[in-house]
Amino acid sequence: MLPLKDINPTRRFPIVTYGLIAANVLVFLWELTLSDFDLQRVFLNLSVVPALFTQNPLALDNILDIFRSMFFHGGIAHIGGNMLYLWLFGDNIEDRFGIFFYLVIYFASGVAAAFAQIIIDPFSQIPLVGASGAIAGVLGAYLVLFPGIRVRGLIFLGYFARITELPAWIVLGFWFVIQLLNGFLSLGVQTGGGVAFFAHVGGFVVGAVMAWVLMLIFPQPSRQDRYEALYERAQRYRY
Repeated sequence: MLPLKDINPTRRFPIVTYGLIAANVLVFLWELTLSDFDLQRVFLNLSVVPALFTQNPLALDNILDIFRSMFFHGGIAHIGGNMLYLWLFGDNIEDRFGIFFYLVIYFASGVAAAFAQIIIDPFSQIPLVGASGAIAGVLGAYLVLFPGIRVRGLIFLGYFARITELPAWIVLGFWFVIQLLNGFLSLGVQTGGGVAFFAHVGGFVVGAVMAWVLMLIFPQPSRQDRYEALYERAQRYRY
């Protein structure tokens, strides 16, 4: 299923989500100005390469590479898919937890994603690029917070496609299972590139766990409590 819209309105403008999208797009536009040779050199020097990272994981430059990697992308489909998912699901996480904790979830998931892939394939010389791991954490958080929210999207049946609505737990749960299965199927397969499936898995799990912990610390007010707060505010400004 290709998600197009979630039926989950927010209370405030998602400035951080749009800011992250803008930053990723600007970096990608800069990438387009580079030759293939220069782009590969940028990826090798400014993103995580597991074989190099494991030689000195505490080096400051290696740590910075983890964060820089989250803003590079390998092609239009790569960044397009990532930004679609961030746009669809990120605003609700930002709305629920606020700017600070949203960014904590995002970047912590990205870090966890990088380490998950490094642990699985520590000798790989292929740069890890993309915001997929961080966004996977956003998806994991969304699944924990809004499992029953309806997600509208396209389901492809051969040459045909239809728009349908499914609960988020099915859409995101299926996405996670696919990442996990593809991750296990890719073990031991030597390729010159491809998808870092275990980065997605690691980011998703960390995002889900962090959302669950934050939900316990900052429980969502009940609907009745929200109605009473709105009524009290209306009464305060009535006269």
